[in-house]
Amino acid sequence: MSESDVKPKKAGQLKVGNYIVYDNDVYVIKSSDKSKAGKHGHAKVRMQIENLFTGNKKSIVAPGDDKFMVPVIEKRVAQVLNVTPDSVQLMDQETYETYETPLPTEPELQGLEPGEFVNVWWVIGRKIIRDRRADSGQEQKM
Repeated sequence: MSESDVKPKKAGQLKVGNYIVYDNDVYVIKSSDKSKAGKHGHAKVRMQIENLFTGNKKSIVAPGDDKFMVPVIEKRVAQVLNVTPDSVQLMDQETYETYETPLPTEPELQGLEPGEFVNVWWVIGRKIIRDRRADSGQEQKM
């Protein structure tokens, strides 16, 4: 993970739906609750987070001034070249680079076939298939 993959953001500025790097993994914030500062205390932020890659859930509490790293997510379009029992071989539609990603476990992504187009997120050096595309992948803007 390099500095260009993440940027800092204070815990008090994070909102539901934001992504953070926690324990060297990427999590999405599912719920957030902020408490006001007391007479001598600091504001606290309680967050329920879910791992982007595994789906594991955690609960964390942090001072509102603590900084979390927010990942820079690059969204790409790729074509499925081959599907094996545990991975999917893809070709990027911009650079024509080929690479493999783990086979997605989500029910809506089961049964991927060669020739299909998918949206792929590149996050902190890892790639994950997010969803199928209805078009032919020629429109690069998402």
